[in-house]
Amino acid sequence: MQKLPELSVFFPAYNEQGHIAKTVNSALAILPNIAKDWEILVVNDGSKDKTGEIIDKLAKKHNNVKVIHHKANRGYGAAFKSGLYGGQYKWVAFTDSDGQFDLGEIVNFIEKQKETNADMVIGYYKKRRVSKSKVITSKMWEYFVLFLFGLKVRDIDCGFKFISKKVVDAIPELESERGAFISSEFLIKAKKKGFKIVEIPVTHYPRKAGQGTGRNIGVIVNSFKDLFRLWFKLRSI
Repeated sequence: MQKLPELSVFFPAYNEQGHIAKTVNSALAILPNIAKDWEILVVNDGSKDKTGEIIDKLAKKHNNVKVIHHKANRGYGAAFKSGLYGGQYKWVAFTDSDGQFDLGEIVNFIEKQKETNADMVIGYYKKRRVSKSKVITSKMWEYFVLFLFGLKVRDIDCGFKFISKKVVDAIPELESERGAFISSEFLIKAKKKGFKIVEIPVTHYPRKAGQGTGRNIGVIVNSFKDLFRLWFKLRSI
């Protein structure tokens, strides 16, 4: 595969001391074979464990690793925005930092983009390695977003995406912060601006350490607040 000229990769992280070093070291091994110029951004969203300490050490050791620290936990949406807007290169990719994705599969995203000339390539799970109840509630959430916004994709929240910087620059204001609506908001606004979005299957692995926060009641409530805020805003335009 011909190397990309430029690529920024970011990882939102909250209390991921059990995964983050392996995730970053894996990216360090993969990215030199993928892009000529590249960087890794880790967004530490106010972690209370040793995540910040671990990534600071990695950043001191590797010039291509950069760290963005949130002093307090602001939520996945805030971490997503810091990483998305913090990248300097023409292409931006991200995965979750919890070890449930193989960044090596990014070559499939790049090849898909070249085949289709898409502005965004987004992943959907071949098989999601979470409980059945989480799969069901995620599907209910997707159908709700589809009903309100007509966003027709297989998986709105899969944490593996490959995005042209021109899409990021065209959407300077993402409003979601605390909830899990940020990915949907980004896709909805990208679609509204006419960008081409294509999908690709990705492998999902079980989480081996730590705990996700996506099912916390506060996250759920804030996700619906963000959803209805955008829905009312778009209706008024």
